[in-house]
Amino acid sequence: MGLIDFVRDAGEKLFGRGKAQAAMTEAKAAPADTAKVEAANAAAGDAILDYIKSQNLSATGLTVTFDGASGTAAVYGVAPDQATREKIVLCCGNVAGVSHVKDMMTVDRSEPEAQYYTVVSGDTLSKISKQHYGDANQYMKIFEANKPMLTHPDKIYPGQKLRIPPK
Repeated sequence: MGLIDFVRDAGEKLFGRGKAQAAMTEAKAAPADTAKVEAANAAAGDAILDYIKSQNLSATGLTVTFDGASGTAAVYGVAPDQATREKIVLCCGNVAGVSHVKDMMTVDRSEPEAQYYTVVSGDTLSKISKQHYGDANQYMKIFEANKPMLTHPDKIYPGQKLRIPPK
């Protein structure tokens, strides 16, 4: 899939707690200290990986790296199917502080790729469904395609990137 753009200021706030917060604080205090910057990037990558696992998504050899200077997360591994691959990429990108995801994953079973859509102010899943499928009542298809990251059809936010499965 390559490099996918995300809204850097939107998404889960993973870097403000735990090891990631401590490492980021140290790196900001000493930006010339390469070891502290590398530790912060590693902690951020681990925080993203933990978030993916908390969504009950898995892939063989799943690894996430993060470069704080560019806001780029890179994800590696072999997903069982295309939908899982896309959800893992979305978990990486829908994190505050991430502006790009370098998708280096492969899949066991090849399937058609979904489109991605970035939510704007005033959007609802029905409105997005009408735009992509011509039928507002197909919103549950989008909701189901974005589970477990979405917990309710009304809980989307501007800047969030969603999977839009093929018709």
